[in-house]
Amino acid sequence: MVKIDKQTWKNNYFQKLTGLLNDYPKILIVTVDNVGSKQMQQIRMALRGRAEVLLGKNTMIRCCLRGMVESHPQLAPLIEFVRGNIGFVFTKGDLSEVKRDVTKFKVAAPAKAGALAPIDVYIDPKNTGMGPEKTNFFQALNIPTKITKGTIEILNRIHIVKAGERVGASEAALLNMLAISPFSYGLLPHMVYDEGAVYSASVLDLSQDEIRSRFIRGCSRVAALSLALGYPTTVSVPHSLVNGLKNLFAVAVMTDISFPAVEKTKAYLKNPSAFASAAPAAAAAAPAAAAAAP
Repeated sequence: MVKIDKQTWKNNYFQKLTGLLNDYPKILIVTVDNVGSKQMQQIRMALRGRAEVLLGKNTMIRCCLRGMVESHPQLAPLIEFVRGNIGFVFTKGDLSEVKRDVTKFKVAAPAKAGALAPIDVYIDPKNTGMGPEKTNFFQALNIPTKITKGTIEILNRIHIVKAGERVGASEAALLNMLAISPFSYGLLPHMVYDEGAVYSASVLDLSQDEIRSRFIRGCSRVAALSLALGYPTTVSVPHSLVNGLKNLFAVAVMTDISFPAVEKTKAYLKNPSAFASAAPAAAAAAPAAAAAAP
């Protein structure tokens, strides 16, 4: 394989990134920490034909984006998210499906001293199989133990590592001695770019029912606020019309004013017994009408 010079390699990278940004309207921004080459190969194979994965130096990515912002201003919000160890997954398909395929390739990994813990790590009560000479090690970590048949047994469930904190040297050594690999690493979706809109990748996990319920709840709050302020909006107008009709009914009932919609209400208030006697007859006629229907 012919080795190309650095400037040519940069030009080729810029051309590839520019082409992908022009061709694909959707981008999944992923964090790439502790991901091996075999994992990347498996991810690329799973996405083949549906998405393209591109990694690179952040300075080069930002430089390319800044050069395209003048002709493609919708790309400007992407620049602020190019930090840390990140990569782009370009697609024209369903972002939720791409995210699911990207995140299913994870590899278990041991805890390393100084590494940032992505999750909480617990050690359940168990017999460690270690000899009594290791007792001082457990005592230094404030882990209650006892000797059972010549081996150390952990008595309680222990919260050994907290999410978001650095793994200590003693905690890492203990987890390795117990053959516990608490972490799993892979591409972690962080943000989504969708035709100019940028939002958190967690939005892709929302179901249609949840989106619908949140939208309805939001409309209800806007309607309540609009009614309280006396400021009409699209969602508050139906409530205002109903409230206005109620007021008209109240005025008509208490006065001699009448209109077609209120006549039945006024007749009911004038003679409730007539409606009470008509109700059982209507209920009895309903099953007969249903049976006679073809």
